[in-house]
Amino acid sequence: MKTKIILLVLIAIAAISCNSGKKSATETNNKISSEKMSIENIKWTMNSLEGKSTNVSGQNGQAIYFTLDSKTNRISGHAGCNTFMGTYQLEDNNQISFSKLALTRMMCPDVKINESQIINIFELVDNFTIKNGKLILNKAKMTPLATFKKGDVSNNQIVEKYWKLKTLEGKEIKMADTQEREIFFTLKAAKNRITGFAGCNSISGEYTLEEGNRIRFKNIATTLMACPDVDVHESEFLKVFELADNYTIKDDVLSLNVGRRAPLAVFEAVYVQ
Repeated sequence: MKTKIILLVLIAIAAISCNSGKKSATETNNKISSEKMSIENIKWTMNSLEGKSTNVSGQNGQAIYFTLDSKTNRISGHAGCNTFMGTYQLEDNNQISFSKLALTRMMCPDVKINESQIINIFELVDNFTIKNGKLILNKAKMTPLATFKKGDVSNNQIVEKYWKLKTLEGKEIKMADTQEREIFFTLKAAKNRITGFAGCNSISGEYTLEEGNRIRFKNIATTLMACPDVDVHESEFLKVFELADNYTIKDDVLSLNVGRRAPLAVFEAVYVQ
């Protein structure tokens, strides 16, 4: 009888030990997995800057974020007012570096955050860590430069960019000497507004984005200036927003299309160093 009891106790101890070992192994594997978690192809939204936890945001509450594209090794993001882009390099031991970043050139006087602070992070950072699902960008072993959390991944790259007109109905567009500025438009994430310049007059209106790169514009309005020396007929440019129902983007070149026909107009994203 005693022998049976001792045998049962030994079996129980062995089972507990085995389960404990499995649990320990699982925890170790989870820890390793977390440490090796890829930071690419994820939208990282800022939630602290220079050690200060805050709801960091830009114009109209637009989130400050960035994404690393593993296919092209390019970084793109939003710094509060302007979007930015560049390239990055990932190395062993969570080492990371970025090229000099370029920004769009929109003016946002109401934005309280200094965009140069955001861009400076990417100039200084040389390593990163991941803790509790958050990404921490560091310089050596100093206090973290900034922390980010996972945001909702956007499947479009069309918003918050300065789109300069390249071709209209297949014809190359050049800025006239008498023209105030180049023809462009920007889609604002806040309230789905479009703003831009049609060659003589400023434009404004609304847009909607749907799955499958579908796009619609409505309530497009312009100022009422007369500019007889401008080469581009504004009505032709405005017709693009009336007809367009889908878009394509490749290498920062945007085409606004109707159906599957040739593009109504082609634009390029403009950045400044």
